Amino acid sequence: MTTTTTTRSHPAAPGTPADPGERGRLTVGDAAVERIAAHAATEVDGVGGSAYRLLGVAVGPEQAGADVRVGATVTGDAVALDVRLSVVYPMPVRRTADRVRAHLALRIRDLTGLTVTRVDVTVTALHHAARPEGRVR
Repeated sequence: MTTTTTTRSHPAAPGTPADPGERGRLTVGDAAVERIAAHAATEVDGVGGSAYRLLGVAVGPEQAGADVRVGATVTGDAVALDVRLSVVYPMPVRRTADRVRAHLALRIRDLTGLTVTRVDVTVTALHHAARPEGRVR
């Protein structure tokens, strides 16, 4: 689903630029919101990606560098998110999920103007932070 905002008013006088709110409509699609949310989730400390799953079984590694997986449903000016991510051990899982919810609501509102009404977070794995590579000699 997508959201569409339409503003109608009298056209601007010739030679004058139209007010930004009068230029047309903005449609924000589910896929755009999903990409924004996936990126925004990685801005929260301790959050990593989720492996692709086939019939509920992880295909590939659960690691910090993988993409966070997000599903979005946009209805009017509201959006519901379903987020799958991993958490770096020993970060507190509940507190990390709460920070993700708050951060996504803020970033989605700031970047799209949509209101996040629900964020379901599924933590698919706990993993250790990436270890630094050995020293090059």
